[in-house]
Amino acid sequence: MSGTTEQVKVFSTAVYECVRCGTKTSQEELNNLPEVKCICGYRVFKKVRPTVVKQIKAV
Repeated sequence: MSGTTEQVKVFSTAVYECVRCGTKTSQEELNNLPEVKCICGYRVFKKVRPTVVKQIKAV
């Protein structure tokens, strides 16, 4: 195994937004908490979509 390099894929962390107050938190912050709950006490989050739209060529 000497001389080989492993490629590690790093994905950007997902960002979630509270539906009630709009506070944005990362997935890592939510994993550290004992409950999935916003600072306002609400438990409903939505995933924030990236602003860049992927375009793929039709086959």
